[in-house]
Amino acid sequence: AGSQRDWPDLCKEAIENALSDASLPYTSIQAAVAGYNYGEPTCGQAAIYQMGLTGIPVCNVNNNCSTGSTALFLARNLVLSSYDCTLALGFEKMVKSLSQRYTDAGYTSPVGKHFQHLFDYGASTESLGKQNDMTENVIKMFGEAAIEHQKLFGTTNEHFAKIAYKNHKHSVNNPYAQMQKEIPMDVILSKKRQLYGPLTIFQACPVADGASCAILCNERFLEKNPHLKTTAVEIVAQTIVSDLPSTFDMNKKSFRDLCGFEACKKGAEFVYTKSGLTPQDVDVLEVHDCFSSNELMMYEAMGLCNEGEGGKLLDNGEWRTNSSGGELFYLRPENKKNEWVVNPSGGLESKGHPLGATGIAQCTELCWQLRGIAGKRQVPGAKVALQHNFGLGSAAVI
Repeated sequence: AGSQRDWPDLCKEAIENALSDASLPYTSIQAAVAGYNYGEPTCGQAAIYQMGLTGIPVCNVNNNCSTGSTALFLARNLVLSSYDCTLALGFEKMVKSLSQRYTDAGYTSPVGKHFQHLFDYGASTESLGKQNDMTENVIKMFGEAAIEHQKLFGTTNEHFAKIAYKNHKHSVNNPYAQMQKEIPMDVILSKKRQLYGPLTIFQACPVADGASCAILCNERFLEKNPHLKTTAVEIVAQTIVSDLPSTFDMNKKSFRDLCGFEACKKGAEFVYTKSGLTPQDVDVLEVHDCFSSNELMMYEAMGLCNEGEGGKLLDNGEWRTNSSGGELFYLRPENKKNEWVVNPSGGLESKGHPLGATGIAQCTELCWQLRGIAGKRQVPGAKVALQHNFGLGSAAVI
């Protein structure tokens, strides 16, 4: 956040890179979906018009932190229905913290119910003294979810810190990451950098400016453009799940469900069923690690292990070096029959989190992984990838 480049410039670079990657002219694009949170109406048109004026339909969407994945979801559904080739664009030009710009002008907050339940469930009402209310409440939500996980399953501070250590170590091989630096465990665990509960500053994603873009097409377009067959990656299943009754269940009072655990679990079950695949078929994942506690909970929601056993995947994991010299951490269950690499990109904790761009950036990393061109981040032999992106309010995209 605070970069000298404005959002149109960021978008132009992302779109040009996507078109160049696909070796397609802009005139091949028949419809576009643009996702962003902090901007005026029709920013998508202004961004895309830099490529030319072709009269294509342009739709603008926002779904908080899962905005980019939502744009991808809609662009994919357009090629499944009405168009042959579409473009999904996600971008954000942010200030130095989360904000609710319209509520400051007297509008009702769309996440007001979530924050009310945060405190009804028992979260501290004391100010953290560091951020605005929006940012503080989000920190408290995921911090309370971490505390809940510890109370229920015995998860330790070190488990959450291991996730941050892993992601920051992965980041050293990602030129697109905001933070490309390995951070020692003792620094991550330091109470001098405590945010809330077990979470510290290096277990949280920094805000960022950025843009990402993806081009989607159907089989008919692929046959007409056979050069794409060597690089095209198929999305075999995708879904969005909004809040469930468990989110606001005053009997259960689950901070984890307030942070989308049940919604993400339902979404994962859907894509496994739709695709005919299982968690054991997955090789690599990009997971929404807005906080390290969320990544650990998603191990369980996405079926990599049973509920409460996320910490064991970390304890049984190991570092390995790929053929390009990059170090990757493999999560493994106790029986060591399966293994997964999560967030080889470094995750949000390292890349930063430009809200509208994050989801498509996650999918970009997974495309590179499945093409086998991720270099030092490459998971050897990756054939199946899984992406998770969560936006409060809520929208869980799997």
